[in-house]
Amino acid sequence: MRKIWVKVDPWDKSIVTTALEGGADGIMVPEGYSEKVKELGKIETISQDGDLVPEKDVVFFTVKSGDDEAEILKLCQNKKVVLQCTDWTIIPLENLIAQGADVIAQVNNFQDAQTAFGILEKGVSHILFHASDALELKKALTQLHEDTAKTPLQEAEIVEITPVGMGDRVCVDTCTAMAMGEGMLVGNSSNALFLVHSESISNPYVAPRPFRVNAGAVHAYTKVPGGRTRYLSELASGDSIQIVDYQGNTSTGIVGRLKIEKRPLMLITAKVDDKEVKTILQNAETIRLTDPAGNPVSVVSLKAGDRVLVAVESGARHFGHKIEETITEK
Repeated sequence: MRKIWVKVDPWDKSIVTTALEGGADGIMVPEGYSEKVKELGKIETISQDGDLVPEKDVVFFTVKSGDDEAEILKLCQNKKVVLQCTDWTIIPLENLIAQGADVIAQVNNFQDAQTAFGILEKGVSHILFHASDALELKKALTQLHEDTAKTPLQEAEIVEITPVGMGDRVCVDTCTAMAMGEGMLVGNSSNALFLVHSESISNPYVAPRPFRVNAGAVHAYTKVPGGRTRYLSELASGDSIQIVDYQGNTSTGIVGRLKIEKRPLMLITAKVDDKEVKTILQNAETIRLTDPAGNPVSVVSLKAGDRVLVAVESGARHFGHKIEETITEK
């Protein structure tokens, strides 16, 4: 998951406010200004009087060549290392990350931030953005927080829909108003997840709730940032989840609340090539999957032969982390 610190030196209240409103993860300010930041909002500060102290907790390293790798790796063992460089082509980021170094790239503009995060084959997950203009910072934070990662989706053919009786289902109310074609990935198996559409659809009986995904039974998995999965039942207010649209565009959402209630459930069985995939959802008109064109399809109208979108991956998971191991889930 991307992490963005904003450097504000000299002090500029408007830039600090922009950083706070734009979702920055930390703010670096000159000595004596940490409390001023805290007065404006709750956030981690990097300063001589802040939560993290330069030289003690955070060190700056000017990269000159690949020969600096060994020293950087050593520093990373007990400090946060901010890499400074004017020529991105000589930064040995790929080698450092491959060796387990968790480094921070200092950037001065949106273009450099994009380079650090994504253009390199192996980018950093953490930057220090040296901001000098509030408008530029606002634009950069907006764009950088839009996770540009793609989740590969495939078409699955519905095989069978079976009512299974009463059970506990989870409604996930997020802090995001989702659009047509957006929802969450949910499934019985962590490596086969259905795109469950948000409740952004008008209905004669229920007003649209574009922030909500009626996601499935308590045991089901859903995708969260960092390439992990979690059980629906263990999500809580403030947790991060993935929001995915029918084209695979992926962004990060925040859980506002969960609603776990007893409802009639149905088992949906589909197939992707020769692989069988399943999920259990509430048996109600307002619960919808997503077809390949991004249209919501009510589960009560599903029939054998219909096609819906799923995310299927190889391998297995252990405590939500992907591993290379054979596990059979039925």
